[in-house]
Amino acid sequence: MLEDVLLIAPKHREVGEEIVAEILKAKKDKFIVAISGESGSGKSELTHVVAKALRKHGIFAKPIHIDNFYNTLPLERMEIRTSGGIKNTVGMKEYRWDLVHQTVDDFKNNRKSSMPCVDLVTEQVDELITDFNGVDMLIIDGLYAIHSEGVDMKVLIELTYHETKKAQSDRGKEPNNPTRWEILEQEHQEVLSIKHEADWFVSKDFTLVAAR
Repeated sequence: MLEDVLLIAPKHREVGEEIVAEILKAKKDKFIVAISGESGSGKSELTHVVAKALRKHGIFAKPIHIDNFYNTLPLERMEIRTSGGIKNTVGMKEYRWDLVHQTVDDFKNNRKSSMPCVDLVTEQVDELITDFNGVDMLIIDGLYAIHSEGVDMKVLIELTYHETKKAQSDRGKEPNNPTRWEILEQEHQEVLSIKHEADWFVSKDFTLVAAR
């Protein structure tokens, strides 16, 4: 997303290097990594660190952010969620998975791809054109990224909004109101429902652990 703020810390770089080491062991042509985590867990920071670190190994990795693929515009989303009931509307059903999977297919077949891109300043959705010819790897990041089709390595950050909400409020990233916390709780439950799909976990102390 345009104008998203990244706060990269040593913990992101350290666990990112561990993830890169596992990617290098398993890598094949047109490899896809997915990194999931709740709001404020560090998934965007980790995605950035992994993509940059892969360049040192001659691997060109393109990140895409699932939050660009909502089926409603940012300015409309809160009204739809509150009017329809948060438990009924919030979750994986909010995303255009057909567009996500089309992007994955374009990547695998070295095509040009048209993707939505949310501008966080204007809250408008722009169109991003990417040529996947010559792109070695796709890194999909987002709440439910590990639920995407065709993923070769699925990583889930185990930090939840319960651990990060104070820091997010202090930074002004999350409004401190009951509706927003209810949304985060529903997202938390949705992420838990796909936890079993992960191949790797980034623990709450930011170490990489293989799924049992």
